[in-house]
Amino acid sequence: MQSTLPTLTNSDFHYLWKPQHFYFPSRRPISQNLKCCPVSLNPSNPLTTSFHCDPGEVVHNWQEIGVRPTCPARLPVVVRKAGRVSRYMWDGNCLELVSVDGGAADFCLDFEDGFKKLFRASSLAIRNLFIPKQVPENYMGYVKWKLLHRVFSSALQVLATQAMFRAIGIGYSRSLPSAAALNWVLKDGLGRLSRCIYTASLSSAFDTNLKRVRFSTSVLFSLSIGIELLTPAFPKYFLLLATMANVAKQISLACYLATSSAIHRSFAVADNLGEVSAKAQIQSVCFDNLGLMLAAFLNMLFKNNQRLLAGLPFAVYPVFSALDLFGIYQGLKHVHLQTLTKDRLESILNTWIELRSMPSPAQVGKEEGIDFLWRKGRELWPIRIGCLNTKDQIPMLAMAAMQSVSDEDYYFICLENSCKALKRTNQQGILLCLREGAGTADVMMGLLQACYIRKHLLLSSGWETITKVSRASDEIFKDWCQLVDDSKQLARMDLPVLENQISQLGWTVKNILLSTDEQARYSFIDD
Repeated sequence: MQSTLPTLTNSDFHYLWKPQHFYFPSRRPISQNLKCCPVSLNPSNPLTTSFHCDPGEVVHNWQEIGVRPTCPARLPVVVRKAGRVSRYMWDGNCLELVSVDGGAADFCLDFEDGFKKLFRASSLAIRNLFIPKQVPENYMGYVKWKLLHRVFSSALQVLATQAMFRAIGIGYSRSLPSAAALNWVLKDGLGRLSRCIYTASLSSAFDTNLKRVRFSTSVLFSLSIGIELLTPAFPKYFLLLATMANVAKQISLACYLATSSAIHRSFAVADNLGEVSAKAQIQSVCFDNLGLMLAAFLNMLFKNNQRLLAGLPFAVYPVFSALDLFGIYQGLKHVHLQTLTKDRLESILNTWIELRSMPSPAQVGKEEGIDFLWRKGRELWPIRIGCLNTKDQIPMLAMAAMQSVSDEDYYFICLENSCKALKRTNQQGILLCLREGAGTADVMMGLLQACYIRKHLLLSSGWETITKVSRASDEIFKDWCQLVDDSKQLARMDLPVLENQISQLGWTVKNILLSTDEQARYSFIDD
């Protein structure tokens, strides 16, 4: 098949490339926008072009002045790779990638060019080694506090290991080496067994109470270091002390491994979980080596005085352990988890009810804190997800709520005073009971309705004693039914807007993570 396109000559190309035939949306010629010469023909190759990039002079055709342009035209495309910044240039014959200065880093130092480039290249190389390419802004704060935590924790572990070796040498100076090895293996075996038991009994808490469990086991790990430091003072009880310390260490290690993936996932904003995990391992190795160097420096400093060297661990332990725990506490504040739990969802819904706005994962993460156990149940009318405890007296309104459940309901709400936390504080609470098959929307709507009920109870008086009354009057039952109906209507109207805004802010709304007690469900039977 022969082409039907007409053949263009050099004069035709020259006519097509005249500047007056090319306009931007601003109706200005291309030569005025680029501040350089439009494309002209190369006699040796009709398809090549040349530019003249003098910003103060516009030349329509280099043949008119008889001089070929030598200054290359800078194209608006910049490439950043391996710490270098390059820009595409067009000289009329070929396309070149030329290295340019500026924009490679945010440092502005008055050094010579050689030192400046060396510093820039070194800083970028270190950043690329430790920091993933795409992470949120809070990641740098997390790494900063991780450095403090790992350095002093590693130094304490080195000192504790030295103390345990010293204890073996003192307590078993007349025994065979095989007996000391047997004791060492025995303490490791018991520690690993305790790790398995702990992981099996607390598996759901790694997701629902990640920060609290992580910090609590970090405190346990710090105490285990202190126990190991005591072994030289009590060499006869080496096996007992070493076993206790190793049990605490194995529990802390189990929590660290179980929670690390969730923490890394919160920083993998571009689904680069593998890269974030790999960088975390590099950080841990380098930071631990710094702690080892710190411990070696302290040993070298007091090597000539054995008395001071023996008392060194007890002197630095309070300071190093405090800095270690402070680094962990501050680092967890920079972890913004996007998964929804009962506590996070409740915080979101409370903000929505009060301010009619939706908090982001960063805002909730800053307010979430560690959430210690002794702070539970301190708020008025706390909300709990689960089932009624039949061992205690069931409130009158709870019986009425169960009697009013229908086949269309996937949850019901009642008042309770049988929770352990409520018994300690002598308060009443709100219970959300979920039915089997309840989805994410049902949990969200039920918790939102419970939050509306709590707001009404806080503004009203007289409800504190209702859960302790043996029989419900018609007026009390009527008021409770009216409160449940009104709160359900409000929750039903707000639910579509909430679901839309929560997903837009980056929350993971596919599932709501619940603890083992919160996963309890009831079944509906229509007799």
